[in-house]
Amino acid sequence: MMTSFTINLKTTVSGFQTPRLLLLSMTISVSGCANTETKSSVPAAELASRIESGNSPLILDTRSSFEYSSGHIPGALHFPFWQAFFADQQILDRCKTEPVVVYCQHGPRATFAGFALRRLGCRTVLELEGHMAGWSQQQFPVETSSDANTPIQ
Repeated sequence: MMTSFTINLKTTVSGFQTPRLLLLSMTISVSGCANTETKSSVPAAELASRIESGNSPLILDTRSSFEYSSGHIPGALHFPFWQAFFADQQILDRCKTEPVVVYCQHGPRATFAGFALRRLGCRTVLELEGHMAGWSQQQFPVETSSDANTPIQ
């Protein structure tokens, strides 16, 4: 069921019109109400095993450039969460036919990116359980930018 409504994007405060920043969260909330899709995740141990066996899915690190270059999951591409709705066509082509794993440090940025990728047609978007904090805590391997794939900027 698709719900449609209009939101006034400006509000007047002390005589000045100020844009509301609630549009995005309202859009996510409303579209999420009609969405019956369940949130899926992949355990860190399973992802580590797939990476080690050479059967790795597409892995997207949604953190900042600094966080990415400081250490990321082997083979992960840099995919800042705020660019998710403007994803590179190569990423979109791949994630429409194969699973993609998204992660950030603790979860919110990956959730946003996953939402955007699903809306753009990606079929199987999984969040890494525990995200980078959990990955590091379990002492799985980490790459730095000097020995990693070229980040998507």
